[in-house]
Amino acid sequence: MLHIRQIPASETYKMRHIILRPNQLIEDCVYQGDEEETTVHLGAFWEGKLISIGSFLKASSSIFNDGLQYQLRGMATDPQYRRQKAGSTLMAEAEKMLRAKDVELLWCNARLGVKNYYNHLGFTQVGDRFEIEPIGPHVIMLKKLNS
Repeated sequence: MLHIRQIPASETYKMRHIILRPNQLIEDCVYQGDEEETTVHLGAFWEGKLISIGSFLKASSSIFNDGLQYQLRGMATDPQYRRQKAGSTLMAEAEKMLRAKDVELLWCNARLGVKNYYNHLGFTQVGDRFEIEPIGPHVIMLKKLNS
């Protein structure tokens, strides 16, 4: 059975490294803002094993005019468990939590390869693709939470 709960930032580093940044150092998986009081890290657990993560940081983008904004960073799911709907369940829980905090907009820098996944979750692309070195091409995706 799938269970979503808040986790410390340190529990995200291994999965960030293995799935998102395998060609970088584990130190590159520690994000600025990870330890801020307003940051929330969620983990999805399947039979006690951490299989999906997402970090939600209070961060405003100058591209958007909306009030309270959060950025999704480090979203990753163990490839062996992607059919368990861990990522979408984790995102639904995160959105519920963020709405309760009166967050108006959730945004992320999405890798091109997962753009359609974010579209499926109700996100919309804003602007053109851009590079994040050394990771690759990205697009900004957003979802209005409280309108």
